[in-house]
Parts: sequence; C-alpha cells; structure tokens
Amino acid sequence: MPYLWRKLTENQRTELLEYRQLCKRPWHRPPHFEQGALHYHLTAACFEHRPHIGWNPERMADFSRRLIDTFATPPAAWCVLPNHYHILVHCTDLKAAVSALGRLHGRTSFEWNGEENARGRQVWHSVSDRAMRGSDHFWATVNYVHHNPVKHGYVATWTDWPFSSATGFLEEVGRDQAIAIWKAYPVLDYGKGWDD
Repeated sequence: MPYLWRKLTENQRTELLEYRQLCKRPWHRPPHFEQGALHYHLTAACFEHRPHIGWNPERMADFSRRLIDTFATPPAAWCVLPNHYHILVHCTDLKAAVSALGRLHGRTSFEWNGEENARGRQVWHSVSDRAMRGSDHFWATVNYVHHNPVKHGYVATWTDWPFSSATGFLEEVGRDQAIAIWKAYPVLDYGKGWDD
C-alpha cells in the first residue's frame, strides 16, 4: 500500500480514504479481524523494503532467534529475509501477538539505528495478519513461507537459506512427505502483489 499510495493523485487519495471510511476500515492498513482462528500468518516489512534486517548475517541470525522467542509456542513455519519476515504461529490472542511484535520492532529499531548511527530513522512498516481458514490454507502458507527465499531469488532451494524453519521442517516430515505437501498445497498465486 505505501508504494501504491505514492503513485496516486491527490484526488485518488481522497477517494480511497473516503471509501475506506465508508467501509469503516482503518485509513492506512487492512483491518485486524479476530476470527477465532488458531493459526495466523504474520508478516512485516522494513520501511520501504530497505534491508535493515540483512545488515549482516549476525543481525539476521539474532533477529531470527528473537522473532521465534516472541511466541510461547514454536512457530509452524518462519522465514527471515533481509527486508521482511513471515511467521506462521499458533495464537489465541492476535492483539497480544501483534503487540509483542511491535515491542520487538521497537527494540530492534533502537538497537539497529544506534549501530548504524541513524537515530530517528523509521525501520519497520507494520505487521499484517491473515487467519488460517482451514488446513488447505495452513499448508499452502507453510509452503509459501518456506519458499519465500527462493521466490525472491536469494537461493535455489529451501535448504540453502539458513534463516528459516525449512530445514527443520524437512527433517521432521521427511523429503517424500514434504514433496507430497508441496504438490497437494501449491503456492500458485499465493502472496501475489504483497511485496509491491
């Protein structure tokens, strides 16, 4: 949305805001629905997709650990890239989970801006959530999260990316079962346009 917003004319922006108000939606982000779901796909990007997380491999590894530790139960899938992350978590309180991620974002912004002598710089954009609507959606999301480094051209295969749960997932379910899940729940257009 922030990239589309910049391309709109003033009249288009006004019309879009009026439409969002008419639909009782927040002005600048999708609504957070409490749907009673047990799993949520949470994702956040660095402001303007700048590679703040990927400043160096140590930062990526540290952020990966801290992201996982944010939740009481291990995530079903996660992936950290230089400029955004995805995590699929069991969650009974979405607002608390988003709040915990907000605190993580605040701490890392402060630390990273200090390391890079960039006080006041905006590091994060915000957290987006999607409730899993069923097992098909859940497994397609697992595939999407693990495939993300390949989609963005960082590696050729899942197991080549060290900042993800893909290797552990493959060890847990086995190669044959992982292939069966990939074929049964294809990514196809999943996530199309999210990173624009």
